Amino acid sequence: INDILDFSKVEAGRLDIDPLPFSPATLLNDLKAIFTPQATATEVTLEIRSEVTLPDVLVADAARLRQILSNLLSNAIKFSRQGRVTLTVRPASSPQENRIELEFIVSDTGIGMSAETLGALFNPFFQADASITRRFGGTGLGLSICQRLAELMGGTITASSKIGVGSTFLVRLP
Repeated sequence: INDILDFSKVEAGRLDIDPLPFSPATLLNDLKAIFTPQATATEVTLEIRSEVTLPDVLVADAARLRQILSNLLSNAIKFSRQGRVTLTVRPASSPQENRIELEFIVSDTGIGMSAETLGALFNPFFQADASITRRFGGTGLGLSICQRLAELMGGTITASSKIGVGSTFLVRLP
């Protein structure tokens, strides 16, 4: 229901982005605590790492960033019955005066997707096929919402994948 409500708000132009100071270290630790049990239950190793020393405080909409990363991590674990899911944070550009652009990369060793599926992945209500929906569930709204949230925050989200190898989602945000 929350996905449908968020999607409706985004479509109506009523979803506000609320940039406030937050601790990136706390956000990453919280995500690890939330998703480690789900990963462990499916024989997936979850790794969360930063390739840069993050400032103690960043200004962004932490709730929406958490929503994006939670959706991506949940999907990565769901579609990886074994192997590894990794969230990596790295700089997307050199820091400028009071501004840094970061990339959040969620990669997995899951079932992967075809090029055709990738082309429609961010469309609302998209599911690769009925068997995927039956097997894994979902509404097909999560990635569409993630894309819209990233755009509202001044960023982007892209995906790459190979069937049988896994998928990688890259979120770039100021």
